[in-house]
Amino acid sequence: MVKLSPYFQKQKLMTRVWVSLLPLLVFSIYLFGFRTLFLLAVVLITGIASEYAFMRLVTGDKTKVSEAVLVSCLLFTLSLPPATPYWVAMVGIAFGIIFGKAAFGGFGKNIFNPALVGRCMIYIAFPSYMTVNWSKPFTGFPGGLIQYSGGVDVMTMATPILDLNNQGIRAQTLDLFTGFIPGSLGETSSLLILLAAIYLLMTKTASWKIMTATAASFLIGGTILYTTGVVDADPVFMLLSGGFLYGTVFMTTDPVSAPSHETSKWLYGILIGLATLVIRSFSLFTEGIMFAILIANSFAPLIDRQVKLMSSKKKVNA
Repeated sequence: MVKLSPYFQKQKLMTRVWVSLLPLLVFSIYLFGFRTLFLLAVVLITGIASEYAFMRLVTGDKTKVSEAVLVSCLLFTLSLPPATPYWVAMVGIAFGIIFGKAAFGGFGKNIFNPALVGRCMIYIAFPSYMTVNWSKPFTGFPGGLIQYSGGVDVMTMATPILDLNNQGIRAQTLDLFTGFIPGSLGETSSLLILLAAIYLLMTKTASWKIMTATAASFLIGGTILYTTGVVDADPVFMLLSGGFLYGTVFMTTDPVSAPSHETSKWLYGILIGLATLVIRSFSLFTEGIMFAILIANSFAPLIDRQVKLMSSKKKVNA
C-alpha cells in the first residue's frame, strides 16, 4: 500500500469504490441540496477520528488510518435519509467504525460491514429520523445544487415502498430507474447504481457472482410471491425500489466481510437475496437488505469453511 499521508494508507481497491460512488453523491446534491456535503463532512471527521482514536489510544496500535474508513463513511452517508440530524449521523458512524471494525482489530479483520453496523444501530435507536419523514426531491435545473436543503425545512413525502404499502400507489418505473423519487441520499437512482456496478466489475473491484446471486434469488423468489398473490409488489418494482440495488452493488461485495471462496460467494448472495425478500414481505420493516447483509456477514466464515472442507474431501476422494 502507498502512503497517502503520515496518518493514512492508500488502497487502490478503495479508491475505485470512491470513484464509483461520486456520481451518486453529485446526484444526491442535485436532488436534496448541498446539505449532503455538510452531512458527509461531519461523518468523515467523526469516522476518521473514531478509527484513529480507538486504534491509537485504546489498543495502542500504531497502524495508520486506512482509506477504507473513507469508503465506509461515504457508503454510510449515502444510505441516510436527506434530513438526518448531524448528531444522529455522528453517533451512527462512530458506532459502526468502533464496534463494527476497530473492535475486531481494524481493517481486514472485521466480520461485519462497518457502514451497515452504524446504520443498523441508528435505524433501531432513532427510528423516527430514519423511517418517518422523507424529503421531497428538487426538480428542474439547477435543482438542489444552489439550495442548502431539500427536506429539512420543506414538505416531506413517503418513499415509493411506503406509498405502495400504505396507499396502494405504485411509482412509475421510469422514476424508479432515473431516481427522481424520495429516498435515502444515494439509493434513489437505479441507473447510476447499475453504471457503478459496471465500472466495479470492469475494474475487477467487486464480485459479479455475489451481485448475480443476490439479485437472481431476490427476483425469482419475488416473482413466486407476486404470482401467487402473497405480495402486491411486482418483481421489477421490488428490484428498483428502496435500497436493494445500492446494497447489492456496494455492500454485499465488501471484500472483507464477504466470503473468499468462489462457490461460497454464490451461496452468500443467495442467502442475502432470500433473506431480504423474507424481511421485506413478512416483517414490519419496509426494507430488508441491511439486515440481510449483516445476517449473511455472520455466516460468511462458516460458509467459507464448509465449502473449503467439502472441496478438500472431493479432492481426496478423487
